[in-house]
Amino acid sequence: MKVPPSDLFLGICLGSLAGYVDTAGFVALYGLFTAHVTGNFVLIGAALASTAHATLLLKCLAFPAFAAGVVGTRLLGNACERRGTPPVRPMLALQLALLTSFMVVALLAAPIVSPEAPLVLVAGMLGAAAMGVQNAAGKLQFSRIAPTTVMTGNVTELLIDMTDLASGHGTPAAREKFVRFVWPVLAFAVGCIAGGGAYVTAGFWCLLLPIGAIAMLLLAPWPKPVAA
Repeated sequence: MKVPPSDLFLGICLGSLAGYVDTAGFVALYGLFTAHVTGNFVLIGAALASTAHATLLLKCLAFPAFAAGVVGTRLLGNACERRGTPPVRPMLALQLALLTSFMVVALLAAPIVSPEAPLVLVAGMLGAAAMGVQNAAGKLQFSRIAPTTVMTGNVTELLIDMTDLASGHGTPAAREKFVRFVWPVLAFAVGCIAGGGAYVTAGFWCLLLPIGAIAMLLLAPWPKPVAA
């Protein structure tokens, strides 16, 4: 890639990556959400309301791991700002390292027969931490594009804009926002389908695809920050 990634490319790439990893983790790790980590609240409540308590520890540990990814990304960004260096590549490098570790540990844990096995717990935490980095980077460095990890808000925005446009109340800003939000939503949906199918086909080796996507973004020629 010889030019900086466009906002459209970023929205599609990161949106599909989030859906892919989230679904692969959900299928492989007993219903664990790695990108949409708050979805685990529902699953924890459902487990507590039934006798299926085996997966509670795995889902509970996802929260501190996700938080560590977010906090680590924020601290990394602050350190880059103090040094006057662009924070995008260090953030992508952190996510790449965590995603790669997620795959390696998950491969070591296979075949997964218990959600409480130590390597399974570590794999789940690494996956949640990796997606915590993407969530934080989306707020800190990619805020100009629509969120790429949690789609409920995006779908709400799309429906509002679609209603305005269809009823004749749409503005140029609404049209622009519709285009900005629709592609990450579609990419996330495609990523979900691909992630589930890829895990069934290739197991945890399927994570090579999102790892490659992050590596490609890492090597892209990101522009230097503009001095204030």
